[in-house]
Amino acid sequence: MTSSGNPLTAGLAPDAVTFNPWVEISPNKITLIAQHADIGQGVGSVQPYMIAEEMDLDPGQFEIRFASPSPAYFNTGFADEFAPFLAADQSPAAEKARANTLEYLRKTGLQMTGGSSTVPDTYEKLRVAGAIARETLKAAAAKRSGVTAGELRTQSGHVILPDGTKIPYVDLSADAAKIPPIVNAELRDPSKWRMLGKPMTRLDVRSKVTGEMKFGIDMKMDGMVFASVKLNPNKGQPLKSYDASKAQSMPGVKKILEIKNGVAVIATNSWYAMRAVEVIDCEWAPSAYPAEQADHWKNLESSFKPEFLGKEWRKVGDIETGLKGGTHVEAEYRAPYVAHQPLEPLNGIGLFKDDKLELWFGHQSPQLVQNVAADAIGLKPEKVTFHNQWTGGSFGHRLEYGNVPVLAEIASQMPGTPVKLIFSREEDFRQDIPRQIAIARHSGSVDGNKIVAADLKLASTAPLNGLLERSLIPSKDPDAQLAAGLWNVYYDIPNFRATTYEAKGLSPCTTWRSVGASTAGFFTESFFDELIHVAGLDPLDARIEMCTVPTHRKVLEAVAEMSDWKGPLGNGKGRGVAFVESFGTATAEVIEVSVTDRGIKIENVWVAAEVGKVVDPVNFENQVQGGVVWGLGHAINCELTYANGSVQQTNYNHHEAMRIYQCPVIHVRGLENGPKVRGIGEPPVPPAAPALANAIFAATGKRIREMPFNKFIDFV
Repeated sequence: MTSSGNPLTAGLAPDAVTFNPWVEISPNKITLIAQHADIGQGVGSVQPYMIAEEMDLDPGQFEIRFASPSPAYFNTGFADEFAPFLAADQSPAAEKARANTLEYLRKTGLQMTGGSSTVPDTYEKLRVAGAIARETLKAAAAKRSGVTAGELRTQSGHVILPDGTKIPYVDLSADAAKIPPIVNAELRDPSKWRMLGKPMTRLDVRSKVTGEMKFGIDMKMDGMVFASVKLNPNKGQPLKSYDASKAQSMPGVKKILEIKNGVAVIATNSWYAMRAVEVIDCEWAPSAYPAEQADHWKNLESSFKPEFLGKEWRKVGDIETGLKGGTHVEAEYRAPYVAHQPLEPLNGIGLFKDDKLELWFGHQSPQLVQNVAADAIGLKPEKVTFHNQWTGGSFGHRLEYGNVPVLAEIASQMPGTPVKLIFSREEDFRQDIPRQIAIARHSGSVDGNKIVAADLKLASTAPLNGLLERSLIPSKDPDAQLAAGLWNVYYDIPNFRATTYEAKGLSPCTTWRSVGASTAGFFTESFFDELIHVAGLDPLDARIEMCTVPTHRKVLEAVAEMSDWKGPLGNGKGRGVAFVESFGTATAEVIEVSVTDRGIKIENVWVAAEVGKVVDPVNFENQVQGGVVWGLGHAINCELTYANGSVQQTNYNHHEAMRIYQCPVIHVRGLENGPKVRGIGEPPVPPAAPALANAIFAATGKRIREMPFNKFIDFV
C-alpha cells in the first residue's frame, strides 16, 4: 500500500498507536490523515469520511491533519493518466502499462494533488486503512476482555462487547499498540455504508461559513514580521538594480532585502510591507519571451512545423486519402493565456534557524516544496520541514512555486525570526504562471452524411513539462497534456490523426484546471460540431451514433434525456452539446441560450459524467456546478495579454469571472457504469466552452472560434 513504511511512527506519543499512514489514535484523540491538499475541492472532508466509514466513526469524533511530505503518500491515481493508452482502453497491454506506471509511482513516491485524482487515488486505500484500524481495535478489545473478536462490533468510535459494554477507541490505543495490525481486514459492502454514497455535510462547511477556518494566510506566530515583494514582471528574469530610498522611511518598515529576482520589504504588518515595496524603483532584466502579445501569437502561428513536432499521438486509417474525398472543412481556433486567480493570494510563513528551514502554507506537492526551497538557498531537502495548510483555492496555482524560493530566501536572511510573506493581488497576477496559449488548425472531410476524416493539429506551449522543469524533475518526453481532449476522441471516424506541436520561446505556462483539455476540448468539440453541421446531422444524435465506447455513449444518452433534446429550438433559442473526456472521466454537457436585445443569456446547462462511483453526492454536484461556472466564465471573459514583457491584467476587474446574475441553472447527473472510480473536480470544465459556442451557433448562426467570446458577442 505504501512505498516506505508509516511516517506517523516517528514522534508517536506514549500510549498512542498508528496502524498505517492514515490513522493515529492516542488516549486523548483520534486523528485521520488527509493525504491530499485541500484546495477547496473537499479533500479535508471526503478523505476522512472514507476512513471513518470503515472505522465506524461519526463526524466530530476525530481531528483532521494533512499529510507530511512522505513517499508513503504516493499518488496511485496518476497510473491511468501517465500510461500511454486511452483511458477507455482496458486491453491487457494497457493494463500492463498501468501496472508498470503504478510501480514507478511507488518507487518514486510522487506525492501530489492534481489531475482529479483525490478520490481515485484514495477510494480503496483509505477504506482499507479504516478497516485495518477497526479490526485491530476489536482485536485489542478482545485481548483485554477475553471475548473473541468475532463477538464484538463497533459503533460511533466504540468497540461494543456482547453485554453492551462500550469501550472508546481512545481507551484502547495503548493495548492496540502492543499487537500487530490486522492487515487482512475485509471492506464493508457498499450496501451497508452509513455515509458514503449518501448526502453528507462537508466537514469544513461550518468553520468556513463562520470564519473559524484558518487558512495558510491566517496563520500567526509569536515574534512574526511581515514581508511583501516586488519581483521581475518579466517572468523568470533577475533584478538588475534598485533604489529603495523612498521606502526606507515609510511607516512600519524594518528592513529591505534583495533577493534573486526582486526585492522584499520587511515591516510590522503586511499592509505597510505592500505599500512600501510599491515605491521601490527597480531596473529589471528583459524578458526571455516576446515583449508584446501580438508576437506571442505570431510565434504560435509559425510553430506548425516539423522542428516543433511534439508527437503524432494517434493515427487511424489513411488520413491523406480521407481528406481528399467529399466536402473539405478547415477551421482555426485560439485560446489565450489565462490566470489561476484563487481568492487566497500566494503567502507563507518561513523560519530559518540552526541551518534548517521550516515552512507553513498550502501546496499540492509537499515533497517538491522541500526540494525547491532547499535548492533556492543551498540546503539539502531533509533540512526543510513543510507543514501543509488549508488553502483558499488553487486551480493549478499551488502546483507552482511562486512563493517557495522567495520565502526561503527571505527567511534565510532573517534567521531566528518567523517571516510571514503575502503577495499583493497585483503581484500574484503578475507572477502567475498562466494556462497555455494555443492555436488549433483542424481539417476534415464529410462524404454525404458521414464524417470520413479528421486531422487535428494543435500548437501550444507545454504546461506539464514546464511545471516539471520548475519542480526540478525535467522531462524530455512530449507533453502529454497537450494531447488531452485531442487524441482521446471516441467517435467512429475511419481516418483520424491527432498531432501536437510545442512552441518555444514564449511565456512559461503551467497546469490550470483541466490542463490541456481546457483548450483542446474547445477546439475539438467545436470542430466536430462544424463537421456534423456540414453532414446535415443532429449534433447530439450524431455524437451518440458515432460514439464507440458503450459507457461513454450512455453519458451522451443521459444528457439527451436530461435536457429533453428534440432538435432545434428556434425563436431566438439554441442548444449546443459537447463531449470531452479528461482524466478518464467522460463528461457531456448541453447548454441552452437565448438571444436578447442586450446579448446572449445562458439559461440552462445539463451535465452527465461517468465516474464509476459517486462517493459524496452533494460535493459531486457542487464540483460539477463549480466546474461549469469556471469553464463558462473563462470562456466568456478571461485572457491575459503581455505588454513590455509583463501581463496587463493584474486584478479581478480585468480578468472577470462569471457573475451570479449570469449563472444558468445547472442540472447534474453522475453515472456509475464504468469499471473504475474517476474524479470530478476538473472534467466539467472542458465541455463548457464548446457547448456554449455550439449553442450560440444554433441560436445565431455565428461560429465563435476564439476565447474569450466577449470579443465577438455580448453576454447578459
